[in-house]
Amino acid sequence: MFGPGDVRFFDRLAPLYDLVMPGADPEVLADALDVATGPVRRVIDVGGGSGRASAALPAGLDADAPVVVDASAGMLARARDRGFGAVRGDAARLPVHSNAVDAAVIVDALHHFPDVSGALEDLHRTIRPGGVVVIREFDPSHPLGRVLARGEQAIGMDSTFVTPDDLRSVLAAAGFETTVPDRGFMYTVVGRVPDSESASR
Repeated sequence: MFGPGDVRFFDRLAPLYDLVMPGADPEVLADALDVATGPVRRVIDVGGGSGRASAALPAGLDADAPVVVDASAGMLARARDRGFGAVRGDAARLPVHSNAVDAAVIVDALHHFPDVSGALEDLHRTIRPGGVVVIREFDPSHPLGRVLARGEQAIGMDSTFVTPDDLRSVLAAAGFETTVPDRGFMYTVVGRVPDSESASR
């Protein structure tokens, strides 16, 4: 899921991560999940680390959800401490059955994925028709985004940031219908699996 250097960084940072990082925005996530057709009960938090995004998801999900999927054992231990299901895995080969979830969230993590296209293609497999992937990322064309990108490179991370429009293109190539609810230093892109795919799955 993450490059080897990124995984080692997050393993070391895990005990302090929740103390230094702000929480995810519950309103933004709730609005983005509303793009789904039908109820959203089963959610995976991909690259979810300590469960920061999972903690911001709306009430009403299944008892076993959300489940955090991440490559860092240290971060997953924190997610388990917070009461979330936690599975170590690769975003491009998710340990999830096809059509098994209503939604996936990726918050402040996509830029760490070595294979973004592969991850989005596998998410398309795992999300039911009408379900969504909600991605919150930093825009490298924004002045603060450029600073962040340089900073992560300076500390040895293998980060690759993409603009909202470039992310829409990658999502569309993976088979998603896309929308951009908000733009800025941190932006949101939602990809929905078309309802019409239900007959072919």
